[in-house]
Parts: sequence; C-alpha cells; structure tokens
Amino acid sequence: MLLLYNQQEEENISLMDTVDCFRLDANRKINPATRSKFGQFMTNASVANFMASLFANMSGEIRLLDAGAAVGSLTAAFIQEACNRQEKPNTINATVYEIEPIFFEHLKETLSNCKELCSLNNIFSDFTFFKDDFIETNSNLLSNTLFDKNKLKEYSHVILNPPYKKILSSSKQRKLLSRIGIETSNLYTGFLAIAINLLQNNGEMVVIVPRSFCNGPYFKPFRKLLLSTTAFKHIHVFGSRKKAFKEDDVLQENIIFHAIKGGIKDKVMITSSHGPQFEDMTQRSVSYDKVIKPNDAEKFIHIATSDMDQYVVDRISTFNNSLEHLDIKVSTGPIVEFRLKEDLCKTPEENTAPILYPLHFNLKRIEWPRESKKPNYIKISKNSKKGLWPNKGYFVLTKRFTAKEEKKRIVAVVYDSSLPGELIGFENHLNVFHKGQKGLSKNIAYGLSIYLNSTLVDKYFRLFSGHTQVNSTDLRSLYYPPLHVLESLGSKIGGNYPNQHKIDALINEELIQMTDKEGFDPVVAQQKIDEALEIVKALGLPRGQHNERSALTLLAILNLRPELSWKKSERPLMGITPIMDWCRNNYGKEYAPNTRETFRRQTMHQFVDAGIAVYNPDQPDRPVNSPKTCYQISSEAFDVILTFGTDKWKKALAKHLSQKETLIQRYAKERDMQMIPVELAKGKEIKLTPGVHSRLIKDIIKEFGPRFAPGSEVVYVGDTGDKTGYFQKDRLEELGVEVDRHGKMPDVVLYYPAKNWLLLIEAVTSHGPVDAKRHSELSRLFETAVPGLVYVTAFPDRATMGRYLAEISWETEVWVSEAPTHIIHFNGERFLGPYE
Repeated sequence: MLLLYNQQEEENISLMDTVDCFRLDANRKINPATRSKFGQFMTNASVANFMASLFANMSGEIRLLDAGAAVGSLTAAFIQEACNRQEKPNTINATVYEIEPIFFEHLKETLSNCKELCSLNNIFSDFTFFKDDFIETNSNLLSNTLFDKNKLKEYSHVILNPPYKKILSSSKQRKLLSRIGIETSNLYTGFLAIAINLLQNNGEMVVIVPRSFCNGPYFKPFRKLLLSTTAFKHIHVFGSRKKAFKEDDVLQENIIFHAIKGGIKDKVMITSSHGPQFEDMTQRSVSYDKVIKPNDAEKFIHIATSDMDQYVVDRISTFNNSLEHLDIKVSTGPIVEFRLKEDLCKTPEENTAPILYPLHFNLKRIEWPRESKKPNYIKISKNSKKGLWPNKGYFVLTKRFTAKEEKKRIVAVVYDSSLPGELIGFENHLNVFHKGQKGLSKNIAYGLSIYLNSTLVDKYFRLFSGHTQVNSTDLRSLYYPPLHVLESLGSKIGGNYPNQHKIDALINEELIQMTDKEGFDPVVAQQKIDEALEIVKALGLPRGQHNERSALTLLAILNLRPELSWKKSERPLMGITPIMDWCRNNYGKEYAPNTRETFRRQTMHQFVDAGIAVYNPDQPDRPVNSPKTCYQISSEAFDVILTFGTDKWKKALAKHLSQKETLIQRYAKERDMQMIPVELAKGKEIKLTPGVHSRLIKDIIKEFGPRFAPGSEVVYVGDTGDKTGYFQKDRLEELGVEVDRHGKMPDVVLYYPAKNWLLLIEAVTSHGPVDAKRHSELSRLFETAVPGLVYVTAFPDRATMGRYLAEISWETEVWVSEAPTHIIHFNGERFLGPYE
C-alpha cells in the first residue's frame, strides 16, 4: 500500500499531485500481461488537467461518466477544474467504471478526496463506482432501452481514456457491441460508441484515444456514428508518438478531442504540442469542412495542425484518382514465412524462385541476393505456388514497416522482373502494386514510385495515418495522379533514380501544370526549416534548441521566407511577439500566446548566449521589461550563414567555431567549474560537485530536512567537492554508529533530535533507490545506532521516481524534489518513522 502525506496540512495542495502519485504506484504493480490484455494505459496529471480544461460548460447539475477510470486521474482532474471555475456546478454525480482490482484502493481514495474537495467548494457530490465491464453492462442496458429511451440514464459530461486493444470478431465484446449496432475492431472505439449513446443532447465529451480511427475502412462505421451525432470543437495532437504515455511504450499516435453531441458544426480549434507538458503549443482555428470533407464518402478526419499542413492537404487534393480508378491494385506480399518454412532456402536449388524481403531494398533499388539470416529463394511446391506471381513487368514495392533511422514513412522501389525464373515471391512485410498479379508498364511503375517517395506524400501520410506501419489499406486510401501524369513522371527518369530534391521538383512541376499556379509550397518550406535546424546544430547550440521552434526563430531574425536562398538573408530587429507573428505569416506555424516565454527562455536566451543573436542592439540599456525589447542576428553569425548551401560553408563554419567557443562547450565548462554551495547549520558551508545528483542533495538538505525533520543535524554528505567530504564521525559515534568513511554510506544522513531518529537518505537520479538489498545493507551498517532508523529515497521528479517504483523497499519513505511538501510511504502503519 502507498500512502501520501502532506507536511503542511493547512496548505491547499493540488488534488492531482496526490492522484498522480497513485498512478505511478499502480503503474509499477500492474502485471504487463494484464496491461496488454486490457490495453490499460493511465493518464498523467498534465494530460488529465488539459483534458478537463477543454469542457465549455461546468455549471448547473453535472452527471459525469469516466469509463476505465484506473486510479481516477480524469475524474479528479474534472473535479479540480470544476472547483476552480468561476461558475461552479451545483451538483456533481459521477459514475466511474474499473475492473482491475489493483486500481480499486487508489480509486476509492481518489473519489474520497474528490468528494472532500467538492464539499470545501459547497458542491454537492455523489460518486458511484462500478467494478463491472463497461461494455457488457451498458450494451445490455442499451439493448433493453432501444425502444424506450426514457429508461436510459444519460450523462451531461464524459471524460475518457479507454483501453486500447484489438478485439476479434469471435470475442465476447465484439458480439455484445454488434447486438446494439456497433461494429468496431478495437476496444477504444467500442467504449467511445457506447459513451456517445449514453451522452445527452448538447452533452460534452473529452477523450484521449489513438489517432487510428481517423482513417481506414475498419473504423468507417465508428466514424459514421461519431460524425453524425457529435460536432468536434477541439482536437489536440501530440507531435511525439512516445510521450503521451511515455512510461507505457505506447507507439500509437494519440489525440485528444472535445466534441458536443448535437453541436453546431462550425469552427474547430486544432492544437499540437511535442509532448504531455504542452510546450511549444501551436493553435489553429479552422472551418469544419477542412476537417471533414463534405463529399468524402469515407468520412476521413483530416487534422492539419498548421497552415503549412493544410497546404499539404490542399496540394495533394489536386490528385483525385483512386487506385481503382487507375486500374491498379495494391496487396500485401502473399508469402508468409512461418507457413512455408520448409520451402525457404538461402541458396538456389532445383525448381526454386527468387523471394524478396524488405532487406533487399538498397536505397531506391533492389539488391538481390543478399547475405543475411533471411532466405533469397523459395522452392516451387504445391503449398508455395499459389503465393508466387508471374515474374513479368514492373512491380512497385513498399515496406510495411520502416526502420527508426529512415526519415520517410513510405519507402518505394521498382522491381523490374530482372531476377531469374518465371515466378517471383513477395514476402508478407511488403506491399506490392500490380495489375492482376502482373507488373505495370515501366513508366507507370517509375512514375508511381516517384509519387510515393515524394516529401508531399510522406507529409500527407503522416497527417492522416495514426500508426507506425504502412498497410495496403492505407495505400488504397491515398489519392493518386492520373495515368498521364504518372506516365510523364516515369518518362523523366534517366539512368539513375533521382534524389529527393529532384523527386520533389518533378512533383511540383506537375502540380503547377495541373493547377496553372505556383502558390505556397509546403515541401520547400519544410526543407528551409530542416536547413535552419541543421545550422542551429552546426553552430553548437545544445540539444534543447534542436527543434522546429528554434529553426523558425532563426529564419525569422534572418527574414528568410521559404522561397528565398540563404544569401538573401537580412538583419531586421525583432521582438518575441513579432517573431511568432512572422512564423505564422511566412511558414503557417501559429504558436499559442502562452508560448512567448518558451521562445524567450528556451530559444532567444540561448541564441544570445551563443553569440548568434544580440539583445537590444539599438539600445543596450533598455529596461528589461520594456515592450520594445528586440533581438538581431549577430554580424559574425550572419556572415557564416550567408555561405550555407555553397562550397564556402564548411570553411566559414570551421573558422567561426575555431574563434568562438560553442554554447555546448561553454555550458560544459560552467558545469565543471561551478560548485554547488550548501550552507549547513551554524554557518558551515560545503560545496558539492556540479550535476543533477548534487542539486538533489542540496534540495534534501534545504527543502526536505526543514519540512520533515525540523531542527535536524547534517552528520554526513557524500559527493562533496573536497576529498574529505562532510563526515561527522565523532557525532555518529556518539549516536552509537561506528562506520568507515569508505563504507557503503547513504548520500545524506540527518539526525532528528526531537524524535531521536537517524534519517538515511539516498539521492537517486540514475541508480540506487532503497530497495530490499540496500535496505538490508543499511540496516547492518547502522545496526548499533541508538536512534531509530528511517530509510528515505529522494528523487528529483516524478518521472525518475516512476522508473524505480518497482524496486523500492517496503517500510521506507519516498520524497520528490519537484513536490517538496509531499512524502510517500511504502506500506506499514505510519508515516516517517522507524520500524523494528
């Protein structure tokens, strides 16, 4: 059992701080097999708070549904948001569903805390906790009330993070959903479909789900239900596929959406952020028809997070042919390795045919045979022959799965049937474009490969595809140029396959001919951003500035629009707000107003430190808070940047770097030189070696000690800046402890006279919590101590704590520096005290 204690009871602590600790504790307990079975991925505090903030109306009488509640993070965020609103609700009746017993204790505690917070805010509340299967219970309910809606309990608000798991057509859940007219292949859309049915007219729902429902035939019935009954009001996209549930290895791209049942379909706010802290958040308000095309029979949901993304959608919409219209098919490779193991061979034998795998891709051509663990041949047998195709014509192949190091999601090559034999095998990890299992004409095949390998298609595919793989279904969902355009593209390929720049130029030429206008080219704009990022890295900026925000800031202070070459750069004076406006007007990236400080502190501050930009060059003594504050590219950096893309760049850069210390180097030197001073009682001061670990030790002494052991003495500190360290050996001996300085001491030892306790504290940044082994070591090391022993593990933040929760020993304490007023106790019957 995990208990959370707040040192200052009178302090109005955040409900979500407590619940997030519950989440981390539950995360370490959940069986990975169970998590996989039920698709359980819990919502962290920052995401839950953001979701709750999206509800438009929280007044009056609220009936809230949270299905798959886990430890209650979303319900708690909703309650906290409602209590903080200017116009508070009168009553909140919340219903939560959860079937995982590991979550029950924490969920009950969360609901109790929610009720207490409502009471403090004069809100009547009632919480109902069902330990039932949400789909089973409510499909039965909906089935029984199909002809009598008056019997149905409807909710005014739904907040939801449903389980993510495919469900087979033979599964119990699939049959229950089908019985009430819901056809879906995933638990999350099943939960959503039921929630929509339980939501009252004009009711609001905010959910976090995979992006995969936005396209593809499998989710078409669900999209039809969603789009016919609700109206999107806000959609948020996470730029990093790993960060929304970074503790859980979730690889789907996740989105948050806010929708109103029966709402007016007018404007949709689209926001995006790199991760769950909502840093660098962009925003964009669009008309409804930009998200769902009125005449689109497939009801695809297009989420363009910026004007530049919208340009991608608009440009690719010029090509409006389906594969069916072109009389071209795309299929998954028919050879499934595990079914034909006996027929596979690495060297040729009698009556064999070549087989192609993704490993045979080498840049933009096929390289066969290849030395690897995979076979190069397949025997022509009764079992294999039905999966082998005529080795005739030109096939276009794409990988279903791309490697992490590959920049593009779609990688296409042409196979020209030049390998020996009358038959060819295509393995199941390939997609194959063909015409009745035969190849295409040469120019059509090469033209199709050019289109698929274009940056425009790659960017569009990333906009509408919510998963890491490229299936034949996804490729059928794309729109393609007409045959004469594919023919034209293919005819322009000479002896060597074109590079990326040439591929994109060929596509752009065809677009100009088809539309009779040039317009904004999102591909060129992205190339310029990528080049700016390359310059940021080359000039020695730290990793924290290796991002699109910093690249766009550099382009802004150079006034370099997408179509201009680097030698056209200028040196305007610009403030933070004008820089952000410039990014919107010239590159279609509109950042939220509350990101101004991020621009200032996480980009311009480093630009100035690195000598790339100059602060207030027109008036260096300008007051710090002046609205006229401005920046300008430095003359030294400007001269180097002018050479980018020319044969003078490398030499100019090398000369610049040899004369100027990079910011990475300077920061490293400062870390090496700057000791961390810590003042102890009675004017004593020690200095710690620089680093995260030492900063945590300082926090233990300055923050933890005064809060949880007021008046305590520091008797030992490891990792100090001098060789002798801080080791009060005589004092320890007075307390009955005789230890050698070189023994396995904890990082900090405090003596708390008021309670006669010795607090043994481990500061953990990369290893070493008080686990069972360490607990045993410390108990032996201090076994002669007169005071009682208290074991504490200190972490700098919750993220670090989450990595080690499974290792922490029972009957110990955990303290987190970023939430200094809280302490977490692992098991036992008391907070912060010794055990025999």
